[in-house]
Amino acid sequence: MALKVCKFGGTSMADGHTMTKVKNIVLSDPDRRYVVVSAPGKRFSGDIKVTDLLYKCYSELMEHGDCKLAFAAVRKRFEGIVRELGLDFDMASVLDKTEARIDSERSEEFTASRGEYLAAVVMAQLLGAQFIDAEDVIFFDENGAFEDKKSYAAIAAATEGVKLAVIPGFYGRGADGKIKTFSRGGSDISGAIVARAVGASVYENWTDVSGFLACDPRIVDSPKRIKSLSYKELRELSYMGANVLHSESIFPVRKANIPILIKNTFRPEDEGTSILPIAQYKPSGNIVTGIAGKKNFTVIFIEKSHMNSEVGFVRKVLSVLERYGVSVEHIPSGIDTMSVVVESDSLDNFKLEQILESIKAEVEPDFMRVSENIALIATVGHGMSSSVGTSARLFKALADAGVNVKMIDQGSSELNIIVAVKNEDMEKCIAAIYREFFGN
Repeated sequence: MALKVCKFGGTSMADGHTMTKVKNIVLSDPDRRYVVVSAPGKRFSGDIKVTDLLYKCYSELMEHGDCKLAFAAVRKRFEGIVRELGLDFDMASVLDKTEARIDSERSEEFTASRGEYLAAVVMAQLLGAQFIDAEDVIFFDENGAFEDKKSYAAIAAATEGVKLAVIPGFYGRGADGKIKTFSRGGSDISGAIVARAVGASVYENWTDVSGFLACDPRIVDSPKRIKSLSYKELRELSYMGANVLHSESIFPVRKANIPILIKNTFRPEDEGTSILPIAQYKPSGNIVTGIAGKKNFTVIFIEKSHMNSEVGFVRKVLSVLERYGVSVEHIPSGIDTMSVVVESDSLDNFKLEQILESIKAEVEPDFMRVSENIALIATVGHGMSSSVGTSARLFKALADAGVNVKMIDQGSSELNIIVAVKNEDMEKCIAAIYREFFGN
C-alpha cells in the first residue's frame, strides 16, 4: 500500500462547499489515511482569514480581559460551516470550551492555533475519522526548536492501527506544556512531520493552485507550470517568494526521501508539481526551472584596502549584526569589498545607525554605503551549471530591458544566480528573465 499524508490549505477549508471537496478527495483514495488541515482561509476577496480573526481575539483579550466580541466572528464562521455540511454534533459546546480556554490561557500562540484545531475537529466529523490533537504528538524543546525524535515516536504511536485520522497543523506543545506554533503557514511543516513519522510514500499538499509556476502569474501572464523540481530548487524558490509551500517544510521529508506532490483542491484532475529528492529527480531539459523575487532588503557595502589579508575581518562584521539580532541573507565580496544583505524589516533607523557605528569601530573601513529598498531576484535551476553562457543571457536580457543591476551573487553549487535591483524594478526584472529562458 502506498501510504499518503494529505495537507489541505486554508482556501481548501474556507467553507462547507470547499470542505466537501476535501472529503471527496480524501475518500477517493484509500491510501490517503492521514489528513493535516489549516485554519479556514478567505471565502472571497475582502474576507478575513480565521487566523487573523483569532489575532483580533487576542488583542481584545489583552485590552478587555476576554475575547467575547471578537470570538463571535469565529463562532459564526464555524457554525456556518457545520450548518453547510449538515453535520449533527455539538459544535456550540466545542466553541464554548475554546473561547473559555482562550480567556484562561491568555496566550497569543494558543489563540492563533485554534483555527487549525477547530477545522480539524470539523473535518474529523465530516470524514468519520479519528481526531488526533497536535499538542499531544508534536513537541518543541525549551529553546522553541522542534523535537523530532519525540514527535515522530508520538505520531507513530497515535496513528498505529488507525485507518483514517485528522491532525491540526501549525502547532504543538512546548517544553513548558503550553501551545507553541510554527511560523505563519506552518501547517505545511506539520504535514511534512506527519509524513515522515508514518513513513508515507508521498506527502500531498493540496492548495488552490495546480503546482508551482515558473514565475509569479501576477507578473507574467500564464507562466509555464513546473512539472517537477528538486528539494534544493524548492528551497531556493520558496525562500525568495514563491509561496506555494513553506520553505521549511522540506526538511522532515527530505531526510526520508519522501516526495512532495502539490495539487489543486479545486482541480484535482490536474497533474500538479512533484518535488523530489535528487536521486529521483530527472531534469526537464530546461536551463532554468523557475524565477522568484522578494522586496525590501538593505545592503551595507563596506570597502577597505587589503581587506582580504586582514584575518577575522568578515567575522568581526558579522559579529556586530549578531549582537543586534540581525540575520544575514547574502555576503557578496571582492578583494577589498564586501556587501552584507539583510531584510529591512529586521532594522529600524536607530538600529541601523548603531550597527554602522559598531562596524566602523570594529573594522575601521575606508568607506561604507547603505542601499535601501532593494529587491532580490533568484533564477534557479540545476540546468544552469552545465549550460555555457547562462549568465551572459541573463544579464543581456536585463540590459535590454533597461534594468540596472545593483549586485550579483552566484552560489558555489551554480544552482542559482541572485541579482539585486531597486524595488520598483523587480517585476520588470523577473519578466525579462522569464522571456529570455521561457519565451513569451
